[in-house]
Formats: sequence, structure tokens, C-alpha cells
Amino acid sequence: MTDHELEELLSEAESDRVERKSSASDMPAIHQAVCAFANDLPDHQQPGVLFIGVADDGEGTGLDITDDLLRRLSDIRSHGNILPLPAITVQKRALKGCEVAVTVVQPSDAPPVRYRGRVYVRVGPTTRVATREEERRLAEKRRARDLPFDIRRVPSATLDDLDMELFVRRYLPSTVAPDVLESNDRSVEEQVISTRMATAGPPPIPTVLGVLTLATNPRTFIPGSYVQFLRIEGHELTDPIKAQKEVGGPLPDLLRRLDDVFEAHISVASDVASQSVETRRPDYPIVALQQLARNAILHRSYEGTNAPVRITWFHDRIEILNPGGPFGQVTRENFGTPGITDYRNPHLAEVMKNLGYVQRFGLGIPLARRQLEANGNPPPEFAIEGSHVLVVLRKTYEEGRP
Repeated sequence: MTDHELEELLSEAESDRVERKSSASDMPAIHQAVCAFANDLPDHQQPGVLFIGVADDGEGTGLDITDDLLRRLSDIRSHGNILPLPAITVQKRALKGCEVAVTVVQPSDAPPVRYRGRVYVRVGPTTRVATREEERRLAEKRRARDLPFDIRRVPSATLDDLDMELFVRRYLPSTVAPDVLESNDRSVEEQVISTRMATAGPPPIPTVLGVLTLATNPRTFIPGSYVQFLRIEGHELTDPIKAQKEVGGPLPDLLRRLDDVFEAHISVASDVASQSVETRRPDYPIVALQQLARNAILHRSYEGTNAPVRITWFHDRIEILNPGGPFGQVTRENFGTPGITDYRNPHLAEVMKNLGYVQRFGLGIPLARRQLEANGNPPPEFAIEGSHVLVVLRKTYEEGRP
């Protein structure tokens, strides 16, 4: 927010969008105000602002705005006392000739928000615990905005965090027909919004989809959005590590780099004795590896976990761990059944298909099974849990198991 906007709010009486505190001595009250602003009971769909170092009359108190004070305010988000985690920014600003600490709280996309198990709301200039009816209204507001997680806003991101050159060069041509692109007079910003990489402004805000697909460093905003690769010289995690790599970046780069990792680690054996013509067979078919790894990236949960997709390559097997259990109509019992599919991240599925990494929805596991069988590998093994899916690929039957 600009200084002018903040000074206008500061000049107004306290309201359901404005709270003033002369100091930060009462941190529980500050937490409660942050929680209430995040709930946005009046549905302003605008941020609430907490001014620290300001008296009731709107004048500065001369409070020393130290780094420690700003850190304490910033830690409100990370302590986990307010859930879901609020989207806040904390800054030292010079307003009306006085330094103040400004905490801007964005309305939550998933109310009701609770502080230590209680829902707080703003009613006029006061913060109080919500009534049952008010909680119901907050829940209804959430249902009205119950979008898939992959197209929800990432309030801490801006369009500057997205690689627009990648969008124009790589994604748009794979998504929009050439003649449509040629006649399209919309701005890049408008095209980003139309492809659900950002929400309409002002200002436009990137979505989870936009961050995963286009952000130079998606992990800044979605910490688990990478693949952890580990090559073990043995059969157990405690055996020596032969190689390790964190594969990240915007989705097109991540998928390309992951293919490079697979190519580098697959071993190809030659057979000149059993046939008149030399045959070459990899220990794992790369198509099966690609399909199962891409499935993990697509179907994983990016919400409520900071865990990456983990690929652990042992001497006798490969384990692919997806931090996200079955979703929707897919259950532990019908997992992998042809024709039974559902998408936790439906718009990410569309992006992967547009980029050419998904040939047809629902084909990944059947294709992997066929590739493994044709190469002489055992079928993939699946361990399905509520919070993750583990896929195990084993070497060819001839190489045996430990």
C-alpha cells in the first residue's frame, strides 16, 4: 500500500479495517486483530491494517521501531498460533512525520481463521470472538470461493516474480493456436490472467499455478515445489550416497532437468550371447520413470506440506514418494484402476498436457506398467496411505532381488 493510502486510513477512526496500538506490549491482542482482519467478516475483500506506534487520536507516539519489533510482528505468521497461516506484510514506514510499524493483513481465502482455536472478527472498531452465526457466515464465504488449490492466489507473489519471457516463448505457443496468437491484441498481463496464471487486479496476483509454472524460484512461495533425488550405493538409506540433487525451477525447466537426471543414471546392458544381433536393455525403461515421476509432481499435495517429491535410487530398486494421498474418487482400493482418475490439481494437469508432458489423462500408470513389462521388470508396487503414495520400481527379473 502507498504512503498516501496508509495515511488516509490512519486519519480515519478505527474501523473493521483499521487498528491502532501505541506499542506492541500486548501481543495476544495484536494476534487477535490479525486473525480478525484475515477473517474479513464484512467481506470488504481488502486488507486490514494494524498500526503500531500510533495513539488513539492517530498521532505517532514516538515508539522506537526496532528490527526486533519488526521481527516479532513478522513471526506472527510463522508461530502457527493463527491457522490457516495469515498472509501479512510488516514494514517500518514514515507516516505523517512519524515512524510506525505497519502490518497489512490480507483477507484469507479459507476462513474461518483461528487464533489459538478461537475465531476472531472485527465488529466496527472492536475485535472479539465470533458468534456461531458469524462462523457460519465465514464458512459460507469460503465455500463461495472454494477454488481448487492450484488456482488460488499467492498473495506474497507479484507478476514480477513470473518469467514472462518463458510464458510468451514456451507456454503460450503450446496453449493457444498460432492464428489466434497472431491476431491477439491482448497484453501479456491479460494473457497471463486468461490462462489462470494470475487473478485479475488491481493488482493482478499470481496463482499457485502461475508460481509453479513460471516463477523463477517457486520454492520461495511453495517450499515443497521441487524433486529431491538421491542415489544410494546399496539397499538401505544408511548406505553410502553416490549422488544427490535437488531438481527445481519453473515447471518446464524442472521436468526437463528431471529427464536429464534419469538419462544420466540409467544403465544399459548389452546382450551379444543369447541372440545373433546385439540387444541393449536399460535397467529401467525411461518412459516408465518419466510417467511415474510426472504423476507424483502432478497429483501431489502442494497445500499443508513443505515436503518435496522424493526419488530414491537404490542398487536394486527406485522409490518415488509423492506427498499426497488418494484424492476425490480415487481410493486406496481402486488406485491405479484404468478409468478411475481424479485431480487434486486440475489446472496443473492442463498445463502439463499443454507442455507435452501428459499425453492423455489417466494413461500414466498403465503406460508405465506396459513399459516395465516389455523391458523385463516386475510390475510397479504401490503403497497407498492417507498422506502419501509410494511407488517402487525394481530391476529386471534376470538381475534378481537382494
